[in-house]
Amino acid sequence: MNERQGQSLKVPALKRKRPGKMPNNTDQNDEDKDRQFVTALARGLEILRAFKPGDGGLGNQELAERTNLPKPTISRLTHTLTKLDYLTLDDNTGLYQLGPSVLSLGYSFLSNLDIRARARPLMQQMANDVDAAISLGTRDRLEMLYLETCRGDGALTLRLDVGSRLPIAETAMGRAFLAALPADEREYLMDHIKRKDPGRHIRVKDGVDQAVEDIATYGFTFSLADWHKDVHAVGVPVIMPDRSAVFALNCGGPSFLLSREKLETDLGPRLVRLAENLTMGSQSIRVVASNT
Repeated sequence: MNERQGQSLKVPALKRKRPGKMPNNTDQNDEDKDRQFVTALARGLEILRAFKPGDGGLGNQELAERTNLPKPTISRLTHTLTKLDYLTLDDNTGLYQLGPSVLSLGYSFLSNLDIRARARPLMQQMANDVDAAISLGTRDRLEMLYLETCRGDGALTLRLDVGSRLPIAETAMGRAFLAALPADEREYLMDHIKRKDPGRHIRVKDGVDQAVEDIATYGFTFSLADWHKDVHAVGVPVIMPDRSAVFALNCGGPSFLLSREKLETDLGPRLVRLAENLTMGSQSIRVVASNT
């Protein structure tokens, strides 16, 4: 049994706020429910969100299918977004790609994240020490969004970079994030996962419930081939000192290199210490001996 066994993670209550709306954000009745809600703006943003890494270009028909918006609406919105440089149109193929204005927004977001700047040298040092991949992320709807990622020189892992998205309930990073939330906020998100895909809800709920226990026992949680059959990983929540935001760290790699024992006795405790250093010794993440 390692030194973390039998310890618990003391997580103070977060500032209460309802998680952001889940998809679809563009329901026709939204404006009736919230008079401040601008449906046209939301629909335009849904089009930008429809683009995924690796998309060579999307036409109006495919955008309509991905957003569940009428094709005439898509045509007007893509025309407007192209005029504003949020999309570019290839006249030869009729396909759209994200434009430079989107990159400007993304750069502004990342450059204003103080935690990212503080995390990178700590993450790179650990990645070099353990020859694995270390990433920092936060929630975007029902996914985790990579904000920073570092790799050791010889690390063998999936090539996931800044901007990559992972499912929230099946990955070590996502489970660590969910486990750090107050129970009512966690249940709110799990309810939306159930509504989106009822068939897999029981399996993913079991994984999240186990993550809550893992955080209490070890200070970190696991994903052992749950998301990808060849990947093992550990995850740790990172709660800001003012308790206003939650992030999560993960460390992962090929399952044949990272056994559960190695994750439990080496990489997991290292990741907890990284999170502690990242929050500058604050009480936002604090592993203490359990009184039980």
